[in-house]
Amino acid sequence: MFSFRANLALLVSATLFAPPAFAASVRHNSTTTHSSASHKLSHSRRTSHRVRGQQAIQPDRVTEIQQALVREHYLSADPNGDWDTTTVAAMQKYQADHGWQTKLMPDPRALKNLGLGPDYSTALNANGSSFAAPPPSTSATQTQTEGFVTASGVRQ
Repeated sequence: MFSFRANLALLVSATLFAPPAFAASVRHNSTTTHSSASHKLSHSRRTSHRVRGQQAIQPDRVTEIQQALVREHYLSADPNGDWDTTTVAAMQKYQADHGWQTKLMPDPRALKNLGLGPDYSTALNANGSSFAAPPPSTSATQTQTEGFVTASGVRQ
């Protein structure tokens, strides 16, 4: 029994240590003349940083925001369509007063609260839709209803 355990332990240890001992170190030679440092540099040049999100606000939208900030007494200057430091400061003050994050771009909640939220009047399902009253919930006539009440034995 001892020899079986010893043989099993030897077999397990041989399988664990044998692959690194028999592994060959293979070095792939590049056919180009670039060194590994220049290869890493050229690889980093290929990947470009893509800028995401809104980068600027259109002048007509800035004018709308400025008009709303003037209406709410956060901006005293005339609306000019420039997203300047005065407008940024007024927007940040408005957002801070309402407990929202102050950042360079306006918070969507602030725009909505200023009355500048999305306009759905030209949405596909808004044009030509009728907002008529819904049909009645029951199609039973008055005599049918009276018959049901009489048959059920419920008194009114």
